[in-house]
Amino acid sequence: MKKEKDYLLLLLKNNGINITAGRMVFFENFLKEEKNLEALQTIINNQDWIMNKWKLNNKIDEMIQKPIKILNATVGKPFETKFDFEKFGWEGISAYEFIGLEDTGLVYDQKTKQLTGIPVKSGDIKITFRFKIEGQAEDASFNDKMFTIIINPDPKSLWKNLPSDSADPYTKEDNVTQFSKLGSKHIAVSCKRGRSHANVGSFREDDFAFNELSNGWSIVVISDGAGSAKVSRQGSHLACQGIVEFFKSSESKQNLERFDDLVELHNNQRGEETNKRIKTFLYNNLGQAAFQTHKKLEAFADQAGLTLKDLSATLIFTLFKKFESGYVFLSFGVGDCPMAVLNKGLTEVTLLNWIDVGDYGGGTRFITMPEIFKDEKFETRLNFHQAKDFSYLILMSDGIYDAKFVVESSLADIKKWQQFMHDLNGINEDKIKVEISIDNKNLEKQLSDWMDFWSVGNHDDRTLAIVF
Repeated sequence: MKKEKDYLLLLLKNNGINITAGRMVFFENFLKEEKNLEALQTIINNQDWIMNKWKLNNKIDEMIQKPIKILNATVGKPFETKFDFEKFGWEGISAYEFIGLEDTGLVYDQKTKQLTGIPVKSGDIKITFRFKIEGQAEDASFNDKMFTIIINPDPKSLWKNLPSDSADPYTKEDNVTQFSKLGSKHIAVSCKRGRSHANVGSFREDDFAFNELSNGWSIVVISDGAGSAKVSRQGSHLACQGIVEFFKSSESKQNLERFDDLVELHNNQRGEETNKRIKTFLYNNLGQAAFQTHKKLEAFADQAGLTLKDLSATLIFTLFKKFESGYVFLSFGVGDCPMAVLNKGLTEVTLLNWIDVGDYGGGTRFITMPEIFKDEKFETRLNFHQAKDFSYLILMSDGIYDAKFVVESSLADIKKWQQFMHDLNGINEDKIKVEISIDNKNLEKQLSDWMDFWSVGNHDDRTLAIVF
């Protein structure tokens, strides 16, 4: 009865009535009256019910009103985020369910307390968390808390793939991938239009060529047309074809045959004299090939009513041949496209050219620039290299180099090349593997698929040639 007594004393006090010691007997007798006591107990019980109801409803309302943050997800990418009731301060949940996850690709894992899955659609997805807490009646309705999961679209899906104009006089295929025997080796090469060009229906600016020459020599050429030049796609095409035509001429055939003798002489005596003769050969042949290609571009520009700058394109090429002593590589490069030889075992890399980006503060150089041939550094663009054997001869445009190597200094790092080969072997985000084998009938498709890799900010044309 103490609870009832205390409550009545407080009730009377709140109404201005104080029970003195002399009135306590009267108070006790009043409290003992059955109807009075029942009324007090009813009031107290109702008060307790109201307070409990208030606490329960207040707790539910706080859970509903309290904002929660969920990490953003991306369509097609594995997603997981903690959705821990205790972390949110949601204690005493007795039953729950999620409404709205069904078509998202996400599920709630009760054991790990995580939202996981691979999102299949984008948007601001409204999710309803329906719950009950301890204290609610079994037949009580669920409480609804709304929250939003932002699922970003797959960045790739935002890019259009509009065809280029096939009626244009300088049209070319948007994507080309080839696999072929080349001399004593094989070559796989892919040249793909960049997303930035596909998005607006413009042309592939990169180009390539390869060919078996006379007397066991082979050649691989890559050219990257400048995106800012009016018809650089034609410049890159003419540059590649011009180099191949130069070395297929009867005069070049004779020069290469004489060079074979020089290689044998050099391997036997290795002196300053043979070094000078090799440098002279490089200048008179590879240097001349580059210059004659420049002149052909100049003549074409005059005939077509264009400027030479309209045809701006980089140019790299490598000739290689197998001798009894091993392989010989002859190379020339202008621009920001690298060439490299990876040895057997992939423990060493030899760069066959330096790229212009470093020396020219971010601005590349093109075969269309007359000053290239007047520069005192021109001879350093010519290179002679020998190796007993090799695993890969690789030429690439900056669409590959920028994405996979990022900076010039990485090109000299064998670990970066090992990583690059692992990437080709399927260690990549898309799990696309290129099996570089002469017996692989799917090599062209695999390489073409790999070339579509995603790299933030790198959406230029891509060309990759692998001799193996």
